Amino acid sequence: MGALEIALFVMLILGSYFLGNFNFARIISKKQNKDITMQGSGNPGTMNMLRTFGIKQGFLTLVLDVIKGVIPAATGFLIFGGASGGAMAYIALYSAGLAVVLGHNFPVIYKFKGGKGVACMLGVFLVVRPIETLIVVLVVFLYLCIFDYAAVGSFILITVITLVEAYSINGANYDLTYELILKCLLFVLFFLTWFMHRQNIFRMLIGKENKVNLMNSLKKIGKKDKRNKKEEKRKEIG
Repeated sequence: MGALEIALFVMLILGSYFLGNFNFARIISKKQNKDITMQGSGNPGTMNMLRTFGIKQGFLTLVLDVIKGVIPAATGFLIFGGASGGAMAYIALYSAGLAVVLGHNFPVIYKFKGGKGVACMLGVFLVVRPIETLIVVLVVFLYLCIFDYAAVGSFILITVITLVEAYSINGANYDLTYELILKCLLFVLFFLTWFMHRQNIFRMLIGKENKVNLMNSLKKIGKKDKRNKKEEKRKEIG
């Protein structure tokens, strides 16, 4: 890479990391006059927002975190040539993606206390493998509607997509050095998911992991939202 490309790459990584620092769960919960890190599980992420504030806020958090992963990954990919840029475009994509996930998980503005980064990773993979990612998301959604361990859904999502992309890299005939870099970046993203869920894994091993059935949770949240709306109407009438 030339000096200009190196400068662009460094700016991309730094910009992606600081973008990751914007935690939408914290921002949305603050507008509700609450701190999501003091509610429920304390995790500033989609599931905790869903359980604490309801479907709208939970879904909004998910969408914004996914977009937060899409933006730097797509930017890196396009800056370094897009589909015609070869391995370097994908290295930029995954480097930016890794940086935004690290910014989300270990944000300097929140003293390195962040979320688990699954939605951000989902955004990164949507850029590189949109169809395959959406298929796996559907499978994971169905899993969460039947089974009770949400963390396992995250493991399935990231593991399957990682294997699909690793297989794709093997068949791309990249230079050996570029191929190794891509696989390392992919592995670090994969490892981060498991690392950020280490407490969930420990609780599952000792049989103390919280069980959350998505369909039952959505029904309860829907009923709670209806009750809240009725109470608001009563207050307005009163």
